[in-house]
Amino acid sequence: MNWFTNLFTSSIGKKVIMSLTGLFLITFLIIHCTINAMIFYNDGGATFSHWGHFMGTNPIIRTLEIVLILGFLFHIIDGFMLWAQNRKARPVKYAKVAHPHKSKWYSRSMGLLGTLILIFLIIHTAHFWIPNRISQGINNWEEGELDLYAKMLVVFQEPWVVIVYLLGCFSLFWHLLHGFRSAFQTLGLNHVKYNGFISFLGTAFSIVVPTIFALMPIAMHFGWVK
Repeated sequence: MNWFTNLFTSSIGKKVIMSLTGLFLITFLIIHCTINAMIFYNDGGATFSHWGHFMGTNPIIRTLEIVLILGFLFHIIDGFMLWAQNRKARPVKYAKVAHPHKSKWYSRSMGLLGTLILIFLIIHTAHFWIPNRISQGINNWEEGELDLYAKMLVVFQEPWVVIVYLLGCFSLFWHLLHGFRSAFQTLGLNHVKYNGFISFLGTAFSIVVPTIFALMPIAMHFGWVK
């Protein structure tokens, strides 16, 4: 059991957990982004609502939702633990910090970017996920859903909401840009033969997914989709 304890207490163990939960959450982003992109069918939300209803009422998906929440919690808590551990390792701030060669600012700012994403997630769940689950609890489980498409059309008419979502997507871009490749390196899944492909895939994913998420509030705010 010593290895299991070290997994949660050692620096390497925390990074492994961060990588595994990060890759798991990336799969969630792919599914979430795919369903959200269906608003661009511009069919009054029919396609989006169909698949949203499936995701919200399918027993298997609802069970996996619990795993997803746990994945978020482990990722967030582990991130804060790593940040605190790094701060403790260097309690004295130097007048000038010598950063490692080729170290990017976003790789040194994962704690800040993660915090901004956490704030965005709280706002996002307060807008959509929590009201929908409350509605399902009060009403029939399968028939008591909110019309999320109609709610999005209303919520994204507020300019400040659109700005917050754009900032969240901007933070997600930088977070993924470092986290995607870093996860493979931490887990030892890097090799000179396919490092280039991993780097390309990570960069493409970091651009495409946040861009699609960002286009949603913009398109609804300016009436490009109805």
